[in-house]
Amino acid sequence: MEESPFKGKTGLRRLLNAVGYSIKGFQSALRHEEAFRQEVLLAAVLIPIALWTPVSGLGHALMVTSVLLVLIVELLNSAIEAAVDRISLENHRLAKRAKDIGSAAVLLSLANVAVVWALVLLG
Repeated sequence: MEESPFKGKTGLRRLLNAVGYSIKGFQSALRHEEAFRQEVLLAAVLIPIALWTPVSGLGHALMVTSVLLVLIVELLNSAIEAAVDRISLENHRLAKRAKDIGSAAVLLSLANVAVVWALVLLG
């Protein structure tokens, strides 16, 4: 099987390409994924609150990281959904399983925010 022609890039060119692809990925997620837009808004509210809250530096780090993890997991879930839909839009049990598992990962990351924030704020 042939590898991607982009894999041969090295050094600064590879880094610049990677940054460009990442920016396009963010733009695509913001344009096409309602859940990602909602979670970005949530992060825009929670991250400043986390930084303003009078807790330790470690507490700030845990609170912010838990919120960023939601965005990361949502991006991965959206990528899974796009790849599954690219293969076929027909209903298939494996496609449903992949999408449901991705959704479960997002739900766990949201629960993680609640647990981390509760432990930092109440512990």
